[in-house]
Amino acid sequence: MSDDRAAVAQFAWHGGLERLRQAGPLVGPRSRLVEAVHDELRRRVGQTFTIADLARAYSESEDWFQELAPRVAPKHPDLWDSSVVLDGAFALYARGARDAQPA
Repeated sequence: MSDDRAAVAQFAWHGGLERLRQAGPLVGPRSRLVEAVHDELRRRVGQTFTIADLARAYSESEDWFQELAPRVAPKHPDLWDSSVVLDGAFALYARGARDAQPA
Protein backbone atom coordinates (compact mmCIF):
# COMPACT_ATOMS: atom_id res chain seq x y z
CA MET A 1 0.00 0.00 0.00
CA SER A 2 1.33 3.39 -0.90
CA ASP A 3 2.10 6.02 1.70
CA ASP A 4 -0.56 8.19 0.04
CA ARG A 5 -3.26 5.58 0.63
CA ALA A 6 -2.19 5.17 4.25
CA ALA A 7 -2.28 8.96 4.67
CA VAL A 8 -5.78 9.15 3.18
CA ALA A 9 -6.93 6.36 5.51
CA GLN A 10 -5.43 8.13 8.52
CA PHE A 11 -7.20 11.33 7.53
CA ALA A 12 -10.53 9.44 7.49
CA TRP A 13 -9.74 7.82 10.84
CA HIS A 14 -8.92 11.16 12.42
CA GLY A 15 -12.21 12.62 11.19
CA GLY A 16 -14.08 9.59 12.50
CA LEU A 17 -12.43 9.94 15.90
CA GLU A 18 -13.45 13.59 16.07
CA ARG A 19 -17.07 12.66 15.23
CA LEU A 20 -16.96 9.81 17.73
CA ARG A 21 -15.77 12.20 20.46
CA GLN A 22 -18.47 14.73 19.56
CA ALA A 23 -21.08 12.02 20.07
CA GLY A 24 -20.08 11.76 23.74
CA PRO A 25 -18.22 9.26 25.89
CA LEU A 26 -17.76 5.67 24.75
CA VAL A 27 -20.44 4.01 26.81
CA GLY A 28 -23.03 1.32 26.25
CA PRO A 29 -23.67 0.18 22.70
CA ARG A 30 -21.07 2.53 21.15
CA SER A 31 -18.40 1.17 23.43
CA ARG A 32 -19.39 -2.42 22.61
CA LEU A 33 -19.30 -1.68 18.88
CA VAL A 34 -15.85 -0.04 19.05
CA GLU A 35 -14.61 -3.05 21.04
CA ALA A 36 -16.12 -5.42 18.44
CA VAL A 37 -14.26 -3.53 15.69
CA HIS A 38 -11.05 -3.83 17.72
CA ASP A 39 -11.65 -7.57 18.15
CA GLU A 40 -12.04 -7.88 14.38
CA LEU A 41 -8.89 -5.87 13.80
CA ARG A 42 -6.93 -8.06 16.22
CA ARG A 43 -8.11 -11.03 14.18
CA ARG A 44 -7.28 -9.42 10.84
CA VAL A 45 -4.02 -7.55 11.53
CA GLY A 46 -2.92 -8.87 14.90
CA GLN A 47 -1.49 -6.96 17.81
CA THR A 48 1.80 -6.18 16.08
CA PHE A 49 1.12 -4.16 12.95
CA THR A 50 2.05 -1.06 11.01
CA ILE A 51 -0.12 1.78 9.76
CA ALA A 52 0.17 0.28 6.25
CA ASP A 53 -1.14 -3.06 7.56
CA LEU A 54 -4.06 -1.29 9.17
CA ALA A 55 -4.74 0.76 6.03
CA ARG A 56 -4.94 -2.47 4.01
CA ALA A 57 -7.48 -3.84 6.48
CA TYR A 58 -9.37 -0.56 6.27
CA SER A 59 -9.77 -0.92 2.52
CA GLU A 60 -11.83 -4.07 3.15
CA SER A 61 -13.60 -2.98 6.34
CA GLU A 62 -16.85 -1.51 5.06
CA ASP A 63 -18.35 -4.90 4.20
CA TRP A 64 -17.56 -6.63 7.47
CA PHE A 65 -18.56 -3.54 9.47
CA GLN A 66 -21.98 -3.49 7.78
CA GLU A 67 -22.48 -7.07 9.01
CA LEU A 68 -20.95 -6.48 12.44
CA ALA A 69 -22.74 -3.28 13.47
CA PRO A 70 -26.35 -4.55 13.29
CA ARG A 71 -25.32 -7.72 15.09
CA VAL A 72 -23.56 -5.90 17.96
CA ALA A 73 -25.94 -2.92 18.23
CA PRO A 74 -29.22 -4.10 16.68
CA LYS A 75 -31.36 -1.48 18.45
CA HIS A 76 -29.03 1.39 17.57
CA PRO A 77 -28.94 1.94 13.79
CA ASP A 78 -27.55 5.42 14.41
CA LEU A 79 -24.29 3.66 15.35
CA TRP A 80 -24.00 1.85 12.03
CA ASP A 81 -22.45 4.90 10.31
CA SER A 82 -19.00 3.69 9.36
CA SER A 83 -17.67 7.24 9.05
CA VAL A 84 -18.10 7.61 12.80
CA VAL A 85 -17.72 4.35 14.70
CA LEU A 86 -15.61 2.38 12.22
CA ASP A 87 -13.27 5.24 11.38
CA GLY A 88 -13.01 6.28 15.02
CA ALA A 89 -12.28 2.71 16.09
CA PHE A 90 -9.53 2.48 13.47
CA ALA A 91 -8.02 5.73 14.80
CA LEU A 92 -7.96 4.35 18.32
CA TYR A 93 -6.50 1.03 17.18
CA ALA A 94 -3.85 2.82 15.09
CA ARG A 95 -2.31 4.17 18.29
CA GLY A 96 -0.90 0.67 18.81
CA ALA A 97 0.87 0.51 15.45
CA ARG A 98 4.63 -0.03 15.54
CA ASP A 99 5.11 3.09 13.48
CA ALA A 100 2.40 5.23 15.11
CA GLN A 101 3.28 8.88 15.59
CA PRO A 102 2.68 10.32 19.06
CA ALA A 103 -0.41 12.53 19.19
